[in-house]
Amino acid sequence: MRISLPRSAPKWITDPVVRPLAALGVTPNVLTVLGFLGNAGAGVLCANGEFFWAGIVLLLSSALDMFDGALARATNQATRFGSAFDATMDRLSEAAVFFGLLIWTSDRGARTEELLIFVAIVSSILVSYVRARAEILGLSMKEGMFTRFERVSILGIGLIAHDLLGENILTPVLWILAALASFTALQRLAIVYVKTRNDPPDDLTR
Repeated sequence: MRISLPRSAPKWITDPVVRPLAALGVTPNVLTVLGFLGNAGAGVLCANGEFFWAGIVLLLSSALDMFDGALARATNQATRFGSAFDATMDRLSEAAVFFGLLIWTSDRGARTEELLIFVAIVSSILVSYVRARAEILGLSMKEGMFTRFERVSILGIGLIAHDLLGENILTPVLWILAALASFTALQRLAIVYVKTRNDPPDDLTR
């Protein structure tokens, strides 16, 4: 059975990192766990209002996501469990950062931001869920305007800018995340509809 792995970064980026990691015996799952722990740390920093460092840690730890898949391919360790584990940790990583932001905003009674965080995390999960369901149906699903890379990049840069500029950058960033993630989830669902609308009825369990 073929395993669906995340799109890989160019080899000239990954090889200098992957080769020494492979030589040290580091496994892809170890990188996945380290990436999650880094995102959890970013969530703790967000909860404490340390947005600059939260953004830095978020971007660095999320960068590990492009190396675990490359390491799996380079060391012939790509497995179905590893693919599922990586996808699960990615969702938990996003949730950890948003949870930290939720703690920070709830302490300040920022109801609008709390609602935006809820919409952003649910929509982000749906973006990945629709892709997973599409692939179960045997469909390729690479389309999508606002994938995890874009979400992490905008959130990380937004957190850093919030501290550096001394202005409320966080609220517009949350609006962008909530709106574009919601749009992408609907976009992918529409793509699935277009790809399957001429299929005959079947007995798939919903």
